[in-house]
Amino acid sequence: MMTPAEADRARLTRSAAFASIAVAVLLVTLKSWASWKTGSTAMLGSLADSALDLIASLATLVGVWFASQPADREHRFGHGKAEALAAIFQVMLIGVSAFGIAIRAIERLAGGAQTTAVAEGIGVSLVAIAATFALIGWQRYVISRTGSLAIRTDNVHYQSDLLLNLAVIAALVLDQFLGFASADPLFGLGIAAWLAWGAWRAAGEAVDQLLDREWPDDRRQAFVAAAAQHPELSNLHDLRTRSSGTHDFVQFHVDLPGEMTIDNAHDIIDRVEADLCHRFPGIELLIHIDPAGHVDEPGNPLVEEDEFARLEEKP
Repeated sequence: MMTPAEADRARLTRSAAFASIAVAVLLVTLKSWASWKTGSTAMLGSLADSALDLIASLATLVGVWFASQPADREHRFGHGKAEALAAIFQVMLIGVSAFGIAIRAIERLAGGAQTTAVAEGIGVSLVAIAATFALIGWQRYVISRTGSLAIRTDNVHYQSDLLLNLAVIAALVLDQFLGFASADPLFGLGIAAWLAWGAWRAAGEAVDQLLDREWPDDRRQAFVAAAAQHPELSNLHDLRTRSSGTHDFVQFHVDLPGEMTIDNAHDIIDRVEADLCHRFPGIELLIHIDPAGHVDEPGNPLVEEDEFARLEEKP
């Protein structure tokens, strides 16, 4: 059973995925017609990108739907990494698109050809820009509410679509009105390079989640600072963090007096967990208690120094 907050995140991410699919269908239809009318390599590249957008948006919908499912017996940490897998799939499609566009542009440069039906091509590109602006606005709202990796990757790709459509307009104008016949395939090569660079950047965060990369240092330090406000705790160490979709996981060790009863220790940890989960919504927190003075066995490279002491050392 999902909590109200989890249900709200799921609703928002699905709405963004459906909006992305609707825009992709519209753009594929318009650009198919425009590519046929203009013969533009840049427009063809933009069409290929939109067609892959549609496939990627369908993958995003599947990813965010699966990621929103609550933990079950076989997936006790939830299904959040489905978003990273959807993002990786999008990156692969973007890479294929970039390669195909580059090959087509090189052929046009070698063979030489001129575009036609400039007005239709520019009109379609302007409609595409307006639709993409609206989609990006909604996606950014959803990202601010959910932190969804799959929607963020989709958003990065659609931001590049704005430049792609502007490039198509520039290529058509230079080709038709200024007689620069090589403009269209050169812009096609530029679009391919931009897509390849975007794919490389988008892959980074997805891989980080799949490999359970630690939180950024500033967020780790903010978490330690919040824990340090509980004077009952001492020697917070072995802090480990990771993200999976919209879910965050944190675990650490703290020292409590060895003579303290289990009931008292449990009450303290309950209060600490409630406070930290309130300050960092959406985290799943696991706290391990060590008796004061306990020393971990040497040789474990993951055992960290006292995070409270390191926090005090910082200026």
